[in-house]
Amino acid sequence: MLRRLALTAASVAVSVAALSGLPAAAQAGTPAAAPATAPVDRLTVTVTDSAGGGDGTYVLKCHPTGGNHPEAADACARLDEVTVFGTDPFAPVPRNAMCTMQYGGPATAHIRGTWAGRPVDARYTRTDGCQISRWNALVPVLPATSA
Repeated sequence: MLRRLALTAASVAVSVAALSGLPAAAQAGTPAAAPATAPVDRLTVTVTDSAGGGDGTYVLKCHPTGGNHPEAADACARLDEVTVFGTDPFAPVPRNAMCTMQYGGPATAHIRGTWAGRPVDARYTRTDGCQISRWNALVPVLPATSA
């Protein structure tokens, strides 16, 4: 009778552990493996000819904020704001876009790295109205220019 009671108690303990949803290692009293870390949002931003003192190469890390970008917190906040499911905040101007023929200056930028778990390799200019708008949409990730 005592053996039967011990087996029943053991069966109940195993059933409760199985239903608890805990990993097997945690149920057995051993430490579980550390969860996989989330991808880091890390971008390298290179800017030339911006005429506003923003030239250089900067590292921008978000979630948590870090790197040597001069406006890291605001840049991360802007990227969070423009990151919408189903869209690419770094997408180029569509080929068939109608753009004003204005020149916004010689500034260029290159952003590469990882954002929201996806690779980024985007180039920016200010050669027409569409390109200027695309650049301005990412200020302060990219510097505001004086041109």
